Amino acid sequence: MQITKMHGAGNSFLVAEDLHGELQGEDLSGLALRLCDPGRGPGADGMIVLVPAADADFGMLFYNSDGSSGEMCGNGARCAARYGVEHGLSRNPSDIRIRATAGLLTARQVEGEIYEVRLNDPSLVELHRPAEAQGRVWDCAYVELGKPGLPHAVLEVPASAFDDPDALRALGRALRHSPAFPKGANVSFACVTGEGRVRAVTYERGVEDFTLACGTGSGAIAVSLILRGAIPGESLEIDMPGGRLGVRLSREGERVRDLLLTGPTAVVGEYSF
Repeated sequence: MQITKMHGAGNSFLVAEDLHGELQGEDLSGLALRLCDPGRGPGADGMIVLVPAADADFGMLFYNSDGSSGEMCGNGARCAARYGVEHGLSRNPSDIRIRATAGLLTARQVEGEIYEVRLNDPSLVELHRPAEAQGRVWDCAYVELGKPGLPHAVLEVPASAFDDPDALRALGRALRHSPAFPKGANVSFACVTGEGRVRAVTYERGVEDFTLACGTGSGAIAVSLILRGAIPGESLEIDMPGGRLGVRLSREGERVRDLLLTGPTAVVGEYSF
């Protein structure tokens, strides 16, 4: 079994092919749990298994580091797009098609190691969903991307909140399990730092901690801040611990579509098991 470790702005993934039955008989959830553990494998935030897809260049199954499956992963899809180009799975780097659980994705190589993916359109947007955690109620935005929807909560915080990462992590953990989010939620904390600029960090379900970057979290941040009026226009740059991601979208009133996520990708190494 060949594994490629990649990352998108620090958000790390193990990529494996199952296009011709290479992983036949494997417990993919158990495999992800084992290999994403840095004590037993290369270690990563998640695992991507590439599978055949009739309407795309390939399909993408995503597993979190705890072995749970996810509907989609934005940075993971960008890494998968690069993998597809470099391994001959996608013949046109300007039109890469990936079938994810949450729906069909299109991606492209912008230049070099920079890749862009069109995230699934929001299937649910609530700009104000009260969420109880740590003995108080927080004014969160709630966004689901795709169908089935990938759940994201977004909470605007002051810049000073990032000075105490332990307190922010505890709040992220509490909100991730809040009854306000029956499916659980990825929780992003965001602060507007300038015109079209945001600082953010995401507590990801399935990883159960902060990651260095979150692609779908960045999309949810863009949707919520732009629709709330905190960011003018239809684009922004998001500074996450692992690097900067760009998000552009098209807006028709309160409806959002064409949610584009752009950022760097990197190949860390190749492993045989």
